[in-house]
Amino acid sequence: MTGTLNLTELREGGAQDLAEVSRIMEEAFDPRFGESWTSAQCLGMLSLPGVWLVIASLDGHDVGFALARVIADEAELLLLATRPAARRRGVAGALLRAVIAEAGSRGVAQLHLEVRAGNDAVRLYRREGFEKVGERKNYYKGKMGQAFDAHTFARELG
Repeated sequence: MTGTLNLTELREGGAQDLAEVSRIMEEAFDPRFGESWTSAQCLGMLSLPGVWLVIASLDGHDVGFALARVIADEAELLLLATRPAARRRGVAGALLRAVIAEAGSRGVAQLHLEVRAGNDAVRLYRREGFEKVGERKNYYKGKMGQAFDAHTFARELG
């Protein structure tokens, strides 16, 4: 799972990367939306079978990551984040395409994800062939107690 795309270097990540993953989430996810995970949540997920982490670097600095999992013939993109300073440079697209490719190599028929309603990432997901298939009302709980809807997207890989 290594490669270069739009000057973005990709590598397989592991538990040793979780401190940096946490720092990326801290920069990338606005706390008022409640989308960020704790290091313990990430470590717990990473220890499960079928879960993988992709780290993206620019100029030798980690600037983004994607966490995904496979269960049977379906996969889920759990988290995708890019540092704000590295946005609009193809990092998120490279990460998403890496997840799609890895899921496909694992025999996955469909890839799912959930995203907060109104998140700018929806444009990327649609561009990469994802379609909205559902909605969860009040799924994300923000820092000040407010709730935000989640939209479920899916893409066929077959």
